[in-house]
Amino acid sequence: MIALADKITKSFGGRVLYTAATLQLNAGERWGLVGPNGAGKTTLLKIMMGLEEPDEGTVSFARDASIGYLEQETHLAGEKSALGEVVDSAVEVKRLEARIKEMERQISEMPEGDEQYALLERYGAAQDRYERLGGYELEARAKQILGGLGFPVEDFDKPAKEFSGGWQMRIALSKLLLRHPDLLLLDEPTNHLDLESVKWLESFLAGYDGAVLLVSHDRSFMDACVSHIASLENKRLMTYTGNYTSYLHQREDNLEQLRAKRAAQERDIQHMEVFIDRFRYKPTKAKQVQERIKKLEKVREELVVLPESSKKVHFKFPDPPRTGDEVVSLEGISKHYEDNDVYDGVSLKLYRGDHVALVGPNGAGKSTLMKIINGHEAPTAGTVKLGQNVTVAYYAQHQLETLRESYTVLQEMDEAAPGWTSSQERKLLGAFLFHGDDVEKKVGVLSGGERARLALARMLVAPDPLLCLDEPTNHLDIDSVDVLEEALVNFPGTIVLISHDEHLVRAVANKVVDVRDHKVTLYDGDYDYYLYKRAELEGQAQGAEAGEKGAAPRQAAAPSAAAAPSVPAGRNVKTKEQRRAEAEARNAANKAVREERKRLKQVEAALKPAQARYKELVNMMADEALYNDAAKFDQCMKEYNALSKKIPALEEEWLELTEKIEESLNA
Repeated sequence: MIALADKITKSFGGRVLYTAATLQLNAGERWGLVGPNGAGKTTLLKIMMGLEEPDEGTVSFARDASIGYLEQETHLAGEKSALGEVVDSAVEVKRLEARIKEMERQISEMPEGDEQYALLERYGAAQDRYERLGGYELEARAKQILGGLGFPVEDFDKPAKEFSGGWQMRIALSKLLLRHPDLLLLDEPTNHLDLESVKWLESFLAGYDGAVLLVSHDRSFMDACVSHIASLENKRLMTYTGNYTSYLHQREDNLEQLRAKRAAQERDIQHMEVFIDRFRYKPTKAKQVQERIKKLEKVREELVVLPESSKKVHFKFPDPPRTGDEVVSLEGISKHYEDNDVYDGVSLKLYRGDHVALVGPNGAGKSTLMKIINGHEAPTAGTVKLGQNVTVAYYAQHQLETLRESYTVLQEMDEAAPGWTSSQERKLLGAFLFHGDDVEKKVGVLSGGERARLALARMLVAPDPLLCLDEPTNHLDIDSVDVLEEALVNFPGTIVLISHDEHLVRAVANKVVDVRDHKVTLYDGDYDYYLYKRAELEGQAQGAEAGEKGAAPRQAAAPSAAAAPSVPAGRNVKTKEQRRAEAEARNAANKAVREERKRLKQVEAALKPAQARYKELVNMMADEALYNDAAKFDQCMKEYNALSKKIPALEEEWLELTEKIEESLNA
């Protein structure tokens, strides 16, 4: 056991968050903490950290257990570089390093004897602990973590205070991961990451040997890295084994059992009440009546309380004005920042009904491309043309200037939704986490996350035909993300989306634009199609580099009819027509899977070198010398991130192809 929250009760004012909540966290367990907005998820993390006091209950930890906590917001103000901030966060290692140096000084000045021998023993034990904590590879590990979270090598020495809030959150996360505490408490760790960095974090946490407790609205992220779910529901904390999808199935199964038990109890109550009412005053039935009265009281005491079903808000946003077929056209776009060439000669056309996800590594220019599309940034060269009747709405975390400090939340909605009733406005605001008296709050007192949610709700009241959304799910809970997802999926206009939420991207995108290596590539298909094509292209590129090692061995020719053995007497001999029909069936089956066989060979040819290269990169990244060569490090990280996505995609495709071939031949 690393930590135990035992019988925790917490309330605010007259509202009870949870009663007697108990959660034990063990080494190697990765817990997702879920529940509706306002259920107290962040509060429970703060209670675990000692930042909040429970009304009842206790929190205890294993002896010498270290704890790390990532809040939703952070601010770095010192003069240290990003790398310096991360390395210096390993306080225990740094203290141990200082103690070892002091011991070395004492040993050199101390005469031989029992006292020196005792000090040497303590010195050896300290060195062993320093090595176990990764002290000798501290800077190399810090660089590896920063690289995995999207920092280019040239930014390692940039002062941390000069980074934006989102990048400062990445630095804070890097500090935690380097410290490698026994217990990691993470509040929305993916909010400021891109898709590729989320994948890296998934892989990191999936192999974490300590305990992890995280709050996240990203279902795909939790599916990939959590092993248990703790769910705050109806003022209780329920625990489940498995990832988020498994939790949903288990929870529904449990609800079905509870509903069935409740229905049986209600039938028993009804039958007993009828018997009691009918024979209450009949002397010959007095004993039976009393027995049923006692039984009725017991059943009522044990009556199953069904959890409140989460209120799903289904909201149909108004359709935007109809536009021409071509919504936006980019011709020969180039963008340069001083010595940084983002891209050159890019052309792209988007049409009505396109729901486009912009993907690619951090820093490749996704947000810049979105700003060029929506007119918030001008290209260095080239032209951007909007189609007939096209207007643009742009949502980004840092662009909330349209909100007025003196207005209440409801007043902001009144202005954005003329003609709507107060009930309609409150329903929409409730979908974006503004409940009850929250709608009377002044904008000036709202947090950054609350302002972002209000701006998003305002934008979707009367949406423009072209929506540009940069990380719209930050600060939303899963139910609110569902509302947004449903609205975007059914939106008849054009969407340009940047999101780290893989579930949202899969649901919404019908096209993908990949931004990387100073290029913009359009994939005319959904996110799964994009992953498939990326893996295919990378496999072909690696196959070309490796070179073909000779053609596949030719299959032995089937024996000719003349050489066929004679049929023994007594056996059924097939007619000429039967043999011809069977041959035609075999030919048809082989022809049907010819393309699959061809693709299977390509996948196998790509998979083996990819796996070998992945192992090679893992070994290279353990070598500190790699981090002294910026160009080589960047190349390694690029390959590592690409292979982390490519290999699982190839393995899944290999399995599908082999199953399809077997099914076709056995049909």
